[in-house]
Amino acid sequence: MSHDVMEPGTRAERRNAGRRPKKRRTGRIILLTLLVLVLATGGWLYWLYSSLDSNIKAVDLDKELGVNRPEKVPSTGQNLLVLGSDSRAGDNAALDKAAVSGARSDTALVIHVPEGRSGAVAVSIPRDTLITRPECKRRDGSEAPEARQVMFNSVYAQFGPACVVKTVEKMSRIRLDHYMEIDFAGFKDLVDVIGGVTIDIDKAISDKHSGLELAAGAQHLDGTQALAFARTRYGIGDGSDLGRIGNQQKFLTALLAEVKRQDLLGSPTKTYKIANSATEALTTDSGLASLTSLGDYARSLNGVDPTNMETIMLPVAYDKTDPNRVVAHEPNASRLWTAIREDTDIPESAKKSPATGG
Repeated sequence: MSHDVMEPGTRAERRNAGRRPKKRRTGRIILLTLLVLVLATGGWLYWLYSSLDSNIKAVDLDKELGVNRPEKVPSTGQNLLVLGSDSRAGDNAALDKAAVSGARSDTALVIHVPEGRSGAVAVSIPRDTLITRPECKRRDGSEAPEARQVMFNSVYAQFGPACVVKTVEKMSRIRLDHYMEIDFAGFKDLVDVIGGVTIDIDKAISDKHSGLELAAGAQHLDGTQALAFARTRYGIGDGSDLGRIGNQQKFLTALLAEVKRQDLLGSPTKTYKIANSATEALTTDSGLASLTSLGDYARSLNGVDPTNMETIMLPVAYDKTDPNRVVAHEPNASRLWTAIREDTDIPESAKKSPATGG
């Protein structure tokens, strides 16, 4: 049996690995991000900026994964895997005041948009969930055998996005139609282009890791400050990722509001710069890796109301051999994936997670 090395994580991260995120919070983060991208690149403008296509990084899932994938069930809606990545390089490394290499996928959601409905469901997979990783290609092209008891968060770092898609499809038996990865560091330039964002800070923040110092109240942040705010967790709450998720929600809400406020029609140059910054932060599957395809896909989701987005955490229980990790709780997890796969209502029993007391 092969084992990958699991990232140790902090005690706070371990302690909070299985806690239930607030309802719809993470889903709204992703929806707001998509809205920013659509606003910046979609509608009547996208055809003007064919040169921006090269900014969007693509993953050819058909080539990487082959034909051994779950079958697509007709008329069961769309399934999208969204990862929030943290490259730990460039701007991100500067924030940590250290030369930190590698990459992490700190947010992972399977978003299901039912056929012909206005609502949507986002299943959040806790980063510390122990899973069985299928056989995957390493980043150098060599093959790695299947491995059990692997931390979900490590798959992206060691094998890249195609292996994450393969892993999620294996654990859910759901065919993923599209993949989207968003790097928060890519929004730094976008914030500077629009002249900064104003964010309401609930409590003063003092983060020695990033050097971020913010007083409570309304604060106008530049790109560097906004990125630090979106990433900090040491200066807020108990140091867990849950506090950072709340900050990211505020950051993207403020960003969207500021982009909407900008006079895009009156400033084509600024519009181009906004579109350029937004697309540089984006990686998609090859089917979405153009402004035309991205715009078409965004318009196909026009009927989805963000207020009807329900975020459900994958039901998990503490691992019996390592209580600092969690595992999918059965039969609840299987019931959840089956309901999504068959496009039926999700039973309440499928939402219960022993690790959170639910």
